[in-house]
Amino acid sequence: MSYDATPNPDRDLVLTRIIDAPREKVFKAWTDADLLKQWFAPLPYTTPHAELDVRVGGSNLIVMRGPDGNEFPNRGVYLEIVENERIVVTDAYTKAWVLSEKPFMTLILTFEDHGGRTRYTALARHWTVADREAHEKMGFHEGWGICADQLEALVSKL
Repeated sequence: MSYDATPNPDRDLVLTRIIDAPREKVFKAWTDADLLKQWFAPLPYTTPHAELDVRVGGSNLIVMRGPDGNEFPNRGVYLEIVENERIVVTDAYTKAWVLSEKPFMTLILTFEDHGGRTRYTALARHWTVADREAHEKMGFHEGWGICADQLEALVSKL
């Protein structure tokens, strides 16, 4: 199954970047826990813990830590994995089809070859317009932009 990644302006937030690395490296940075911990949270936040079971139906737990020491666990389940092309993950479930208390979004990541570089798109599809607005006010564009810069810095060294 392939998910429609056409943005809906009422519910979706999108970040697209050309990353100066092949898509295999960008995909690996999303699917290898040790790599993900190095770039996932926008500095000064960190990612001290990441568990990734990267397969359809597999779950993840990614913990972000703020500069004040507060931790923000993020749980999700993978809905689609196409190696080096696409990852679809949702927080509607916490693991093995156990419903979350408050679903917020489904993330559709695409990795397209762009002449040896990667056209990287992160589409955050929210359950409600209010969720999209809240995510935007949290600093989606700035935070995800910082993370994309950190991601590119990491994969350029791999």
